[in-house]
Amino acid sequence: MGICGTIWENVGERKRLTAFKGTYFYSIDHKGRLSIPVRFRDKTESPSSEHFVIVRGFEGCLYIYPREAWLIIEEKLSSLKTFSDPRARFFVRTLLSNASDAKIDKLGRVMIPQNLLDLVGIKKEVVIRGVLDKMEIWDPGALKKYEDGQPETYEDVARQLLI
Repeated sequence: MGICGTIWENVGERKRLTAFKGTYFYSIDHKGRLSIPVRFRDKTESPSSEHFVIVRGFEGCLYIYPREAWLIIEEKLSSLKTFSDPRARFFVRTLLSNASDAKIDKLGRVMIPQNLLDLVGIKKEVVIRGVLDKMEIWDPGALKKYEDGQPETYEDVARQLLI
């Protein structure tokens, strides 16, 4: 089989993406740059490992996807019936209108556009969480409010989802 793109090592064999995990506390600088934790920078070995896509997440955070993981999301978005389903059009429009490509600079930082920072209320301090195929970027107050507002405990949810 031949080489085909950055997601596929060989045609028909999916490249395994390493999961992001852990919590880190960082600051956004005055130009909107965020240092990506070193452990997160080295998760892919592909030629596009320094390329990311930043989008609006859920519950008040931003998602940062490595390029390879974002291509999987794009495939899913392309399969939505945007021609006939107004909800699909709304979702795709909303997600992509606030999406931004980012490349890590020599100091390990990505530039987060001001419109995305404003969208989720991030001013300076952030919490970076690794969540499998992506990073979540939270304002610390918003994350605490989200966690405190959960109607069930971690243990209860784990029992329901894993057992």
